[in-house]
Amino acid sequence: MVRLLRTPPPALHSAVELADPAVELAVAGALVRRVSRGELPDTLRVYRPSRPVVVFGRRETRLPGWPEAVRRAREAGFEPLIRAVGGRAVAYTSAALVIDAAVHSAGSPVGLEERFQVFGDLYADVLRGLGVDARVGSVPGEYCPGAQSVNARGVVKLVGTAQRLVRDAWLFSALVVVADEQALRPVLAGVYDALDQPLDVASVGSLTGEVATLDIDTVEAAVLAAHEAQDTLEPGRLDPSTLELADAMAADHRP
Repeated sequence: MVRLLRTPPPALHSAVELADPAVELAVAGALVRRVSRGELPDTLRVYRPSRPVVVFGRRETRLPGWPEAVRRAREAGFEPLIRAVGGRAVAYTSAALVIDAAVHSAGSPVGLEERFQVFGDLYADVLRGLGVDARVGSVPGEYCPGAQSVNARGVVKLVGTAQRLVRDAWLFSALVVVADEQALRPVLAGVYDALDQPLDVASVGSLTGEVATLDIDTVEAAVLAAHEAQDTLEPGRLDPSTLELADAMAADHRP
């Protein structure tokens, strides 16, 4: 059985303001830390971001163009953040789903590449069920390139994935871009230019760009159904202890 957290709903009763994007990002780290200690059961968290953000990889903060990339993100109306998992910059709005799986794994975590493949196949299957010509694999010039990204038609990226390993647990995160690719393209172009990294903005896609009738509720329901088919999901709420830990960790995600 896996505990399921959704934001929103349900409404959260906490002194911590979860609408702070840095706290939203930090919750994933707080969950995997508490799962690794045996304080929480395996957890699947699905949330809709509260506002537009550009999330950078830690290594990008050491590049010469980092200050300019941060400035360009803010100028475009996207809050810059730094994530704990690997990869390059990604951008998204509230028209996206972020899916975090925090799973206990006794001893040294193994199977990193296998997890990329399993989750890539899972999300590609979900999107095909929604009418998208979804495939696993990178596309030329994509942002945050990954061999197990999920694309449409071999042309545009739709889902990016990343992992973080800790002692006795792992975190797998997926970003599903449901809409707003027209807003994402210029900010990603500016950020990647500042960082002197390659990007073809034409590779930035969305689910509604492929199937115009899709909406975020339908996509979320399909994602949850796919996970439910693998393990029983027990709805839960983000507990105060995890929120407090996330609040304490949030500073690590701010520039």
